[in-house]
Amino acid sequence: MSLPLTDTRSSLHDPFDRKVPPLSSTSSSSWPIVPQLLNVLHPRKAKYRKTFIGLTFIVFLSTYVFLIHGSALSPTLALRHTQSPAADQLAIALESTENSRVGEEGSRFIPLNPHRHDSSTRGRHRTQYPALHLTPEEELAAISSFIASLPQNVIPPTVNPSRPIDPELVLDFDTRSPRAADEVRVMVQDVWTRNPVFVYSRLYSPASRELKSILSNLNLYPAPTIIDVDMRDDVDVLKPILARLTSYPELPVLLVGGKTVGTVDEVREMSKDGRLQKVITSAGAVVNGAKKKKGRKH
Repeated sequence: MSLPLTDTRSSLHDPFDRKVPPLSSTSSSSWPIVPQLLNVLHPRKAKYRKTFIGLTFIVFLSTYVFLIHGSALSPTLALRHTQSPAADQLAIALESTENSRVGEEGSRFIPLNPHRHDSSTRGRHRTQYPALHLTPEEELAAISSFIASLPQNVIPPTVNPSRPIDPELVLDFDTRSPRAADEVRVMVQDVWTRNPVFVYSRLYSPASRELKSILSNLNLYPAPTIIDVDMRDDVDVLKPILARLTSYPELPVLLVGGKTVGTVDEVREMSKDGRLQKVITSAGAVVNGAKKKKGRKH
């Protein structure tokens, strides 16, 4: 049996013998690969960085444009906001122009034509009519209507009883309107239709009690309107006004259809001979027209 030949210059090959490269050479060759591995593992990091830089640039550019050109844009925006209500601006301009014209011509009287109305001044100017003056009969009717309508209505203490009263104090409509005279006539007719028998009296007066008794016996409809002047707050003004308008300085005063009848003695005589009943009937009241109260049955 022959042995295999071996070369003395070469060693036997060991299949388990694996050469490990020296640590120094392996580590030195692997360091350049690290950045490449990082780029492979994080490919979007570079893109995010570029995007962030771009957005930052856009923000700074927008801020610059806003700060530089904002002062130039703000007056334009303010002007647009101011000019939006064009109708209001036009009305203000017209009013200021008209006020300046009135100021220049204030010392000169300009007559107004009541039959001519311009659409631009309609609702702002109204033709002024002369003040309303009442006759004594109309003044008496106005005061009677004013007092009879509400118990709280009183004549102001500042009124001068010796002079005609201001119609605006006792009338409930515009006394300077073109229809004021017509409305006064309607008022006079209405107050004496509603109150055909009207008495101004004193509560603690024998003459007033007798007059009330005479009227009560007539059983009138509508019932007489009785005002006790001495119980009112405006007695110091109302009493002299009634004396001026009726020519009777003392109370009571009986008004039938808005006209004075006479003293208590005269009314007594008229009631006896039937003349009082005729006058009252012609004024619109009904004698024995009120329902009589039935007495209690025992």
